[in-house]
Amino acid sequence: MSDASQIEIPPSFVALFVTPGHTRPHTAREVVAARYELCEDLAQSLAPTASHMQLARDLHAADVLAQCQHAISGPEAVVDDAEAHWVVCRLAELLEWDMPTVPALPAAH
Repeated sequence: MSDASQIEIPPSFVALFVTPGHTRPHTAREVVAARYELCEDLAQSLAPTASHMQLARDLHAADVLAQCQHAISGPEAVVDDAEAHWVVCRLAELLEWDMPTVPALPAAH
């Protein structure tokens, strides 16, 4: 059994791969699992930096989250805009901050 088959992917992430009006992801589970691992790792790695940004620059958590989303988004990014929004929401969860109000853009899958 592969490691990917044992990963529990949160429904909030799986939803990024579900076409509106449908109930099942349009992408293979292995791909969704790999994308989830990338996004979870990104959120985990951003947590110390985001926390430091808030304290060192005396920024509001929402401003830090917006800056993080901007930094990981765009045409050269390794995640699409919907994944970037998920990463920022997960980052807020990890840091026990309020969820961001920055709207997510549609997935480009």
